[in-house]
Amino acid sequence: MTLPERVEAVKREIAAAALEVGREAAEVTLVAATKVQTSDTIRQAIAAGITVCGENRVQEMTAHLDDDAYAGAALHFIGHLQTNKVKYVVGRVDMIESIDSRRLLEAVEAQAAKLDLVQDILLEINVGGEESKSGAEPEEALELARLAAELPHIRLRGLMAIPPVATVPGGNRHFFAEMYHLYVDIRTALDHNGTDMDCLSMGMSGDYEDAVREGATHVRVGTALFGPRPPMAKQNQG
Repeated sequence: MTLPERVEAVKREIAAAALEVGREAAEVTLVAATKVQTSDTIRQAIAAGITVCGENRVQEMTAHLDDDAYAGAALHFIGHLQTNKVKYVVGRVDMIESIDSRRLLEAVEAQAAKLDLVQDILLEINVGGEESKSGAEPEEALELARLAAELPHIRLRGLMAIPPVATVPGGNRHFFAEMYHLYVDIRTALDHNGTDMDCLSMGMSGDYEDAVREGATHVRVGTALFGPRPPMAKQNQG
């Protein structure tokens, strides 16, 4: 399949999963996870109908921005963000999906204040409790959300999660359901503040259909769009 064909195939599967649970396809945004892709491939994806790109690495993102590779699409930062890299991301992306601590939240607030802008963010939740993954613990999420809601240069748009890899089909669907309930609970708790929460980013190439069935508004898809990632030696060619 060509890249445009894969984009259309993923969109069809998203639409079908949404229809199963009485949702509209338009409720779900396909985020193309463009990690290790070339600028030309990113441009091809946007030409094929991708409206949001998601980058994992600051260095790659900066190079693609300098190359104007994301023209015509919104840009999200979806990887782990270190506090010393915040200055390279704030104000350059439409949304940071991976805020996982008070320290990082305050660093983003400080940089956004310096630039006199409001940065859209999602809070990353470690829904599976995995030591190898970043993300705030679910029981810490409401406190972190309250802080985010009070910061003048932060706009809390919702939650993001990367559940454990499922060993059987549908094996992590309960994690998606847990995330949806947490999202609703936090949005309800913050409602008196006129919350802007409208995003629940969860689901990747192996499980995005289940994520849609459980309420995802954004799915981050890489391999299903671009195929297996190229070897490390070839990542920066082209």
